[in-house]
Amino acid sequence: MSHDSVSHRPGRVRLARGVSPWLLPTVAATAATSLLSRRDPRWALAAVPLSALTGAMLWFFRDPERVPGDARILSPADGVVQSIDPWPDGRTRVAIFMSPLNVHVNRAPLAGTVTSVEHVPGGFVPAFNKDSDLNERVVWHLDTALGDIEFVQIAGAVARRIVPYVRAGAKVDRAERIGLIRFGSRVDVYLPEGVTPAVSVGQKTVAGVTGLDHG
Repeated sequence: MSHDSVSHRPGRVRLARGVSPWLLPTVAATAATSLLSRRDPRWALAAVPLSALTGAMLWFFRDPERVPGDARILSPADGVVQSIDPWPDGRTRVAIFMSPLNVHVNRAPLAGTVTSVEHVPGGFVPAFNKDSDLNERVVWHLDTALGDIEFVQIAGAVARRIVPYVRAGAKVDRAERIGLIRFGSRVDVYLPEGVTPAVSVGQKTVAGVTGLDHG
């Protein structure tokens, strides 16, 4: 399994991989304007809001350690269950909406082998809109003890970049970090036929912790 599997030290927080293009320019601008403000107080007009923006981005891109939950299928995302829908092939889709305030790192719902990671171009309507099914997305398939598990990272109106951390062929642990959706959006998990959801619409989920099935 990958070295990036879940740590059993909850409380430790790091920054998510893949945030450098957003964070580094902001940090550099904050540092530069802060230094200039020591010579000319007028630079504080730029330094103060940039410092606030840097703090907000550090919060947005936090990546806390997690102890995996006990269920067979774990939530891949922090957020709120937006819908639970029966699918024509017998599976059940659980859609989890991620707000900009949620942790943006997504995790593997089960241990297994990544059989495919497919990027699908699309639009960028808000993730709570029904038309977001046609948004930019990354479709994952895992070969697991329960068979093929599909889950989908969906970009939204703000989240215009999905960053996969692993490739097809990789073996992943349950709750292992598998990718990032910058500034939130939505993650859909397709529960296998015969698996009853253990969550309800409106319920909050924690990636790698909240169980999606009754086991």
